[in-house]
Amino acid sequence: KKPESTPAETNGTEAKPKKTKSKKSGDSCPAAQSTAESSCPDVTSLRFCQSVYTTLTNLPHRWREGEEEETGEGQRINREGEGNQKESEKCSKEEEDGFWLQTMIIMVNVSKITSLIPLKEERAPSPPIEFDNLEEFVLQPAQQGVTVKCKVTRDKRGMDRGLYPTYYLHLDNEKKVFLLAGRKRKKSTTSNYLISIDPTDLSRGGENFIGKLRSNLMGTKFTVFDNALHPDRALPDMSNARQELAAIIYETNVLGMKGPRRMIVIIPGMNKDGERVPIRPRSENDGLLIRQQNRNMENLIELRNKTPVWNEETASHVLNFNGRVTQASIKNFQIVHNKDQDYIVMQFGRVADDAFTLDYRYPLCAVQAFAIALSSFDGKIACE
Repeated sequence: KKPESTPAETNGTEAKPKKTKSKKSGDSCPAAQSTAESSCPDVTSLRFCQSVYTTLTNLPHRWREGEEEETGEGQRINREGEGNQKESEKCSKEEEDGFWLQTMIIMVNVSKITSLIPLKEERAPSPPIEFDNLEEFVLQPAQQGVTVKCKVTRDKRGMDRGLYPTYYLHLDNEKKVFLLAGRKRKKSTTSNYLISIDPTDLSRGGENFIGKLRSNLMGTKFTVFDNALHPDRALPDMSNARQELAAIIYETNVLGMKGPRRMIVIIPGMNKDGERVPIRPRSENDGLLIRQQNRNMENLIELRNKTPVWNEETASHVLNFNGRVTQASIKNFQIVHNKDQDYIVMQFGRVADDAFTLDYRYPLCAVQAFAIALSSFDGKIACE
């Protein structure tokens, strides 16, 4: 199944396809122009892309086995013929040159429309997610090598649900196991979301309260806390003080220019045992947001949203979600580390009017990922 590149819209409405003029054959593959100028197909044709994919996947079996190189989440580029002397000896020089010429043309042309090309099936699905203690599970980092696939649903029913909808997080599997619920608090100076492990109990003083998400006045900076005590009420050694689990920063758009949202996510670092380093600031001046502002990044990890690619065919910005996101939305995003753009720490996107997929990986936990998603729903005065 081909992964889909889903538009990450700039204005919240689905971008309409943009008509483009056809290019002459060979314009998009100069490296092969001298030998295949007449056969280089028109890159603006989506029908051509589909036929190329079919042709590529139906290549002789010997061409599709062997070494592969990971280039992205669920994406593989066939590297058969490099370093595989036994296989190359079986083919004549003419066959080999013809194959690589064909592959190069396909790579250049399809990349302009889909960004990445699936030559193989997606990697095997993650093992089933099982746990005995819900509270422990939602606060523990995801197991390394495992993608936790979830679904977020938004409930607007009721007298005030239009302004204060409830959000639910479930595992995206056959059992649809409930994980978390969140709702924006009323009568709060700034946006404040309560997060609970019980969908029927969203009170601050309830025993199911697991954490909260709090924003600044502009709705551009958010902090995620666990359910422990405020520093003013904690013990002198701060052992029972609340931890800051994450900070989310949406870069302001003071010029009013349209474009994809840009966000920074700060999370506590991990120790040698794969456990989260506790961050218990005594005041806001020692919190994650101030540390990031002062570039005091000891024991912290800085993540950013992956920059979408502009697609001429759809006249929109696109990201490759491997089929997990199906509708264009300004809320669609992927979170990566600057040093490894191919490792998707988290991705979130729309699949229906009030349904979204949320996938997260190590070192994030469910509470962190859910809170990051909740921040994307909140109104942002200076970012739209």
